This record gives sequence, C-alpha cells and structure tokens, in this order.
Amino acid sequence: MTKEKTFISEARREQILKATIDVLNDIGYVKLSLAKIAKQAKISTGLISYHFADKEELIQHTLNYLIGAQLEFIEERMKAETDIFEQLLAYITATLTYQNEYVENNVALIEIIFNARTEDNIPYYKLNEEEEDPLYLRLETILSEGQEKRIFSADFDPKSTAILINGAASESMLLQSESFDIKNYQQELIKMVTKIVK
Repeated sequence: MTKEKTFISEARREQILKATIDVLNDIGYVKLSLAKIAKQAKISTGLISYHFADKEELIQHTLNYLIGAQLEFIEERMKAETDIFEQLLAYITATLTYQNEYVENNVALIEIIFNARTEDNIPYYKLNEEEEDPLYLRLETILSEGQEKRIFSADFDPKSTAILINGAASESMLLQSESFDIKNYQQELIKMVTKIVK
C-alpha cells in the first residue's frame, strides 16, 4: 500500500471513529448502529465494513482512540516539565482540562464503558485486562519516580494513589454544570495530592 493510500485509509478510519463518538453522544450506545454512524459520517455502511470487521471491532477501536486522545493531550502538556512534582501538577491540570474541554469524548467513553459488551457479555474495556490502563500507568510512573528521587514521601503506595487521583479527576466529568467550579476543584485536588506526596 502506498503512503498516499495509507494516509487516506487512516483519515477515513478517523472520520468513522469521530462519527461514532458523535452518535454515542446523540443517542447513546443502546441505539447505536452502523447505519446511524454511516449517516453521521456521510458514507455507506459498506465503507465502514471495509475498515472495521463489525460493530464490536469498531467500538473497540473507538475506545482505544478515546483513551489515546486523552493520553496524548496530557503528555503534550507534561513534556515541558522536567521537575517531577511539576509533572504531577501538569498531569492533574491537563486531566481536568481535558474533562472540561472534551465533554463529547467523555460521554462516548462512559457510554462504551457502561454499555458495550461482547456476545459473551464481557465489557469491552475488560478485553485487554492483561494491559494496564495507560493513564493510570503514566501517573503511577510519576509517583514512583518521585519516590525513587526522594522528592516524594515514601509513605504512600503509587498504584493506590494513582487510582485515587485519576478517580477524583474522572469524577469531575460527571459533575459538569454551571454551578461546578472546575478551577476550585483543581486547586482542592492539587492541595490534597500535595499533602499525600510531600
């Protein structure tokens, strides 16, 4: 396959994934169909089938796309920081910013996590249980490195603390409303995390 054909193929796949996200936002996972995704993308269902074997594969790729997009967003905002504590703060800030700015992606992610299952009734997000969540793994690495460099306290468990921080950050996506002050939430979360790690 030529580079041009590969580029066009990748662009088409991304178009389909973004249309899937839009449809998940509009009608939810239960009413999702390839026909509705094709209509949203303004393409034929046959073209979707050319790029994805079936609905299950499409949803699995959409899940991976959503996780990858969030990780890329966070990494982009962390790479300027060399200090491990500043990396931790950048991680928290970027995670909350993403939750606030990419609400559609969050809705699609929630729809998949809570509703998408295989024919064997296995949730899609459990299909790769041997692989750790890259977001949790990234944060756990920061916390462990901070302990190794003796910048962070040794009195906390990196894995448990990563779960705690990501859980608090993820919860913010469910609290979105006019009365929710994301900046204040961010300050309080950073204050709490600082007390744990220092």
